[in-house]
Amino acid sequence: MQSESQLFLGMGDSPVSFNLRYANRHGLISGATGTGKTVTLQCLVESFSSEGVPVFLADVKGDLSGLCVAGSTDGKLGERASAVGLQSYVAEAFPTVFWDVHGKTGHPVRTTISEMGPLLLSRLMELNDTQAGVLEVIFAVADDQGLALLDLDDLRAMLAFAQEHRNDLAKDYGAVSPASVAAILRKLLVLERSGADQFFAEPALEVTDLIRTDRYGKGMVHILQARELAESPRLYGTVLLWLLSELFEDLPEVGDQDRPRLVLIFDEAHMMFDNAPRALLEKTEQVVRLIRSKGVGVYFVTQNPLDIPSGVAGQLGNRIQHALRAFTATDRKAVKAVAQSFRDNPNFDAEQVLTELGLGEALVTTLEKKGTPTVVQRTLLRPPCSRIGVATAEEQATVQKFSPYAGRYDTPINRESAFEILNARAQEAADEAARAEAKQQQQPAGRRPASRMPRPASRKSNRQGIGETMMKSVVRSIGSRLGREIVRGILGSIFKGR
Repeated sequence: MQSESQLFLGMGDSPVSFNLRYANRHGLISGATGTGKTVTLQCLVESFSSEGVPVFLADVKGDLSGLCVAGSTDGKLGERASAVGLQSYVAEAFPTVFWDVHGKTGHPVRTTISEMGPLLLSRLMELNDTQAGVLEVIFAVADDQGLALLDLDDLRAMLAFAQEHRNDLAKDYGAVSPASVAAILRKLLVLERSGADQFFAEPALEVTDLIRTDRYGKGMVHILQARELAESPRLYGTVLLWLLSELFEDLPEVGDQDRPRLVLIFDEAHMMFDNAPRALLEKTEQVVRLIRSKGVGVYFVTQNPLDIPSGVAGQLGNRIQHALRAFTATDRKAVKAVAQSFRDNPNFDAEQVLTELGLGEALVTTLEKKGTPTVVQRTLLRPPCSRIGVATAEEQATVQKFSPYAGRYDTPINRESAFEILNARAQEAADEAARAEAKQQQQPAGRRPASRMPRPASRKSNRQGIGETMMKSVVRSIGSRLGREIVRGILGSIFKGR
């Protein structure tokens, strides 16, 4: 039987490792500011990459770009390597790709309004229940008409249409309040000014592109440059939830393998869950629970482990807990709760040790055979092989120059849309009517066939259907957009196959 791969973390009473087979059972890295979480995260990424596992991570502070540059093995780093018994400690760079929602320091990350879905959009725009209901109507109307919503202009046009034809829509979709539409439009303006207009565009990211190794078999390290993005916490959290949802929907079931096919690491994870509605939390919990069967491991990084909702935290089997502060009663309560979540080690009091851990130390528990948690160990963590800190702008530019995705996502696309097709049809109909009218006017009055005399239209014929009014409104409001199949993931509220 082939031995299972281990990711060496450091030294406790004995060597402490992650069993790679259970790395898709998710994990948590937590601890107070300045306790070493970032370096621990860096080491974990290196270990996954070395084993051929691609990693996608959100870098909020901007100090993980050093993964693309070989570090130094001298001084304290070399001493730490010796202290933990790390064999053949060498400086090493890792294959890195930079991404950026704003497209400034990496390949742009984009998706469409349709793929995002009303649930995530409602959360992003901080809509109340009534406003979220109106947004659901907007999506339902677009779905029924086969119209894809790609960017913020598309959504704005649909909102304008709903307000103009709210009486017709109310019969089939429910009431559309003008006040709610106006409120959504205002929130849409705020969203646009936060930079979301760059996120909602094409070409959309194909999440399967994240599952890739380099020519030497190392897993690619995908770094989302998120310093600017994190200035808009709602947008940051929504982008991460969208990515999680897309991976869940797009990847096939693979069951338990000897290693994950992809690992996601989300820094400042509390931004994903702050003020999230209950429906979104429930679906997120569902995705986290089920995505491991797709071969994806999810790791959250946060200061306080209690920032993670209990339904999600209960699924995090691998945990690295750095020191916590206990200055206030609330702090002490959190320390106690965290200590009680570990499998006891008779050699020390976890609650006490949590406040005494030094820099680069952590309490570690992982999953062993059959997925049971190990006894918690006080662990001196290994040093990284790549640079601790930031890669220079020149170094990052060199990495991007040789990116396997160069030219694929960098240029936005604005292709012919379904709306343009509707516009062409409406124009053709208008031209045909104009030609018929002109032909009729050219005939002498006395020779015009009686049957062609205009008749008063009935009330029924004067009333436009939803489809007709939709077409006329859309062609007035919409410019060039790509029309394609409307598909949303589990967090987008609609379950459809690709």
